[in-house]
Amino acid sequence: MEEKKTGKRARLGGTERARGDLALFERPLFEDPSARALQRVGVVDIGSNSVRMVVFDGAARSPAYFYNEKVMAGLGQGLAETGRLNPQGRLRALSALRRFAALAEGMQLPAMSCVATAAVRDAADGPEFHAEAEAATGLKIWVIDGQEEARLSAQGVLLGWPEAEGIVCDIGGNSMELAEVNGGVVGRRVTSPLGPFRLQQLGSRKAVTAYIAAEVAKLAAEIGTSHDRIYLVGGSWRAIARLDMERRGYPMTVLHEYHMRPQSVLQTVNWIAENDIADLRARTGTSAARMDLVPLASLVLRQLVRSFHPKEIDVSSYGIREGLLYEQMPERLRRRDPLIEACRYAERTSARMPGFGKKLFAFIMPIFTGAGPGRLRMIRAACLLHDTTWRAHPDYRAEVCFENVTRANLGGLSHLERVFLGLALMHRYKNSRAGSRFEPLFKLLNDREIRDAEVLGKAMRFGAMFALKSPEEAGEFLWQPKKKVLELRLSRLGEALFGEVAEARFAALVAALGATSKVTRTGL
Repeated sequence: MEEKKTGKRARLGGTERARGDLALFERPLFEDPSARALQRVGVVDIGSNSVRMVVFDGAARSPAYFYNEKVMAGLGQGLAETGRLNPQGRLRALSALRRFAALAEGMQLPAMSCVATAAVRDAADGPEFHAEAEAATGLKIWVIDGQEEARLSAQGVLLGWPEAEGIVCDIGGNSMELAEVNGGVVGRRVTSPLGPFRLQQLGSRKAVTAYIAAEVAKLAAEIGTSHDRIYLVGGSWRAIARLDMERRGYPMTVLHEYHMRPQSVLQTVNWIAENDIADLRARTGTSAARMDLVPLASLVLRQLVRSFHPKEIDVSSYGIREGLLYEQMPERLRRRDPLIEACRYAERTSARMPGFGKKLFAFIMPIFTGAGPGRLRMIRAACLLHDTTWRAHPDYRAEVCFENVTRANLGGLSHLERVFLGLALMHRYKNSRAGSRFEPLFKLLNDREIRDAEVLGKAMRFGAMFALKSPEEAGEFLWQPKKKVLELRLSRLGEALFGEVAEARFAALVAALGATSKVTRTGL
């Protein structure tokens, strides 16, 4: 079963994602002391618009959000006009920071990493607020410059997107930063005053568009325009991406790794301008504070597309907070595949037989001879996850599998890959997908990809019947793709396990392959 590719990237994960230095079943690094130290890490980001605390937990390379709280303080609102922090925003930010400090103490977290960005660094009363916040909370707060903000945001993208190559663009309330990423390294970085709070002070739309054009031209001159991709970081960008989904009728609402084409972005910017903001907010569930900034942010995005001419615009839910976690990772951990590390951790903590995924992978691999590295990566991930939702009610287990994967906080997983993996896991527990409430999502895959996901799921469904020890002790597959014959060679143990249900599952796998079957008994 060969992997279909389109252009430079494979549709379901290409060679750029299956790097040769990643041994997919080597010892998980979350058992290493240096990685275990990162299993509960707290960070605080004091931005111009929001103040947020995140506590990461779990597999250090692809962490789950153990705690995530945001307050839309508006600390930098009006800064461009007054030169000072918003008085009400100061009160709200201080209140939030006191709460976060108390939460950290209650969770017994090690010292949190706390950073303040454009509003605090640019305001005349920023040093005063900085000192007041530290005194009131006991937190150590680092006020970082634009270059450092750009670097940390880019590192956040690399945490979930190790192969990222292009420009990371992080928009906040009072500034916008750009950084080059290539080969896991952050390159040139630039900052600009293109945050929506600043643009609000410029008055007419004509003045705003002229200012944006001039500032983006400076950025293009400094960092160059020969970049195929722009990775968008920041709440305003995510709100625009959610509106793009709404306009297109896109069936999935996961924003991380959502891909947009330049023409689609321009159409969405025009669509935003033509529609009532309150109506758009209601349709997408965006907060009022965020939606107020969307019209101005959309003008910035339009100019970025026109000036940088990217081939693709990708949304990253990871940014400066994840960059702070990435900063603490040893290099050997950074090199690991975030998806596979997360799947390993899920198997270890949630499966009935941790370690069986590796054996299942070896058992079904003869069926997938010739699969490309991206597809092999999906097969490995599926085998690791195949038994992690066993606690769900049997009647709903198949759909729980699908929903978990398509909505999970997983890095290194495109939308197409989410659906492929989810569909494979659905078929791990259920032969038919007909009538599923998730059918609209299946349309993101072509017919070949749907068939391949079904084959993978049914191969795991059968292999799980041999879970007593190791599937290879019970039998082995011999697949003849040209003759379309799937042979199952059973050992003496396999004969005992090959009961009525196992026979039915084997027949379903053969049917999914469009093949004929052959069962031989070795007697060994």
